[in-house]
Amino acid sequence: MPDGEVRRLIKNKIRVDTLSYKTISANKNTVKKDWVVVDAKDQVLGRLGSKVAKLLRGKYKPSFTPHVDCGDNVIIINADKVKLTGLKMTDRVYLHYTGYPGGQRETSPAEMLKKDPIKLYRKVLKGMLPKNRLADKLLGNLYVYVGEEHDKQAQQPKLIDLNSLK
Repeated sequence: MPDGEVRRLIKNKIRVDTLSYKTISANKNTVKKDWVVVDAKDQVLGRLGSKVAKLLRGKYKPSFTPHVDCGDNVIIINADKVKLTGLKMTDRVYLHYTGYPGGQRETSPAEMLKKDPIKLYRKVLKGMLPKNRLADKLLGNLYVYVGEEHDKQAQQPKLIDLNSLK
């Protein structure tokens, strides 16, 4: 057999049907959203936040589409038992502005955790999500509770160990 004919046969044998390999883009009708419970007890806030942001965004799913809300609904329990490494609990400063002259206020994570832990989680996770309208929709899928109990049992959420995720 001539060398060219062998190449032609090999080429035809290995040929891939390109129509079966189409990229499927998810939309809000085809997305399957799950309910997930995350226990924040003795977790480091930043590491917990980055993994929860990936869950909210849907990056752990094979059907991830950047411009669609394809992430899971995340329930965080034991929100008050999270920790920060080093002196970040007292030395870190979060700023917000009231809208009035001289209205810039500063808060530490310790004060926010004591007063309203939900605001601390929202502030941390908002910084880890994209800076567009999708981020507001994704934050709407976050539910933070101070104790062990939550009111989302009807959705039958699955408990996830964040240490097993990358």
